[in-house]
Amino acid sequence: MTNDNAGLPGIFTTVFHLNPKQGPWRFRAKNIGNRRAPKVILSNDQAIVPGSPCRVRVTRIKGRPRSSRGYIEVRHFSEARFGGDDFFFPEALLRKLEVLLENRMSILLDGPQGSGKTVLARKVAESLGVRFIFFNCSAVYDPTDFLASLQPAEDQSKRTFTWVETDILRALTEAAESNERFLIFLDEFNRCREMARNGVMSALDATRKMFNPVNGEFIPIPENVQWIAAINNGAQFTGTTAVDPAQLDRFAPLKVDYPPPEAEARLLSRTYPDVPLREIRRVVKVAEAIRTDRDLDLDLSMRATQEACLLLSHPIYRHEFPGDPLPEILKDSFCARYQGRWDDPGSDAGMVWLRANRTLEG
Repeated sequence: MTNDNAGLPGIFTTVFHLNPKQGPWRFRAKNIGNRRAPKVILSNDQAIVPGSPCRVRVTRIKGRPRSSRGYIEVRHFSEARFGGDDFFFPEALLRKLEVLLENRMSILLDGPQGSGKTVLARKVAESLGVRFIFFNCSAVYDPTDFLASLQPAEDQSKRTFTWVETDILRALTEAAESNERFLIFLDEFNRCREMARNGVMSALDATRKMFNPVNGEFIPIPENVQWIAAINNGAQFTGTTAVDPAQLDRFAPLKVDYPPPEAEARLLSRTYPDVPLREIRRVVKVAEAIRTDRDLDLDLSMRATQEACLLLSHPIYRHEFPGDPLPEILKDSFCARYQGRWDDPGSDAGMVWLRANRTLEG
């Protein structure tokens, strides 16, 4: 970038239109967000769609910084900041995520089950226009399993094994041969053994290499590959192992939590328009009571509230069920997600039911 930008953001949102003037520039814009730009904004980037908001990166400023003469040259960075009616995340979280991705940091999403970590990663990929590669780490036993696993050969008589490439290795191979960008999402990152996680650590630091067991060589991680990992932290999650400080240091950590009750109710209302809003609010009220009960100390996935609303939207429960169907629905949609039975007050499921019932009666 040339010249002092006089406070101009390096990345901003704007809307382009076809340039009415004949010349070297195909696209023209006048605004930075909701304010007038100090100079005309020009670009020839083919990723720009006229009339659609997009985020652009400044590549050059022509002319004196505080003069209206000259122009701001940009290239396409992503679609307008991700957001939508089908998910909710705090603006502060989205801004941090945006800055970290812009600076090519590897990101660790730490949050309770069903809080939307995978949804967030997918939305990031859609917004940036990159290929999303999903990889569940719960199947990783050895460090090499991130790239390939040994499988029995088709010819059973020879009792031989062959390496089968994972989606990660295929993505790294493709990324090395093209300019397409890839976002690799490591789900359930703390469900693989601590030793096994070492297989991906060198890909996340300055080394940016991984050992490929297929050919016995280290392969470089292309610059057009970024990483996001997700973990569930807490004593209630069995089968997980702690991510040690050295591994955590490879990431920029971000905390993800359930949306506020009013936001969750809006999301559910858009997904299940046949369910009265007052009923959706009852579902969310019970969920919030369970999540915030310190004596229970339990999480409740948003998948549970979605399941409850799905059942409430069905004609069987809307028109044919005698009385209030919600208590009966919650016995399974909420309570059955915990150990024990809803009618056993000494079990987790029973304590959840007692809390849910008190909330409904209140």
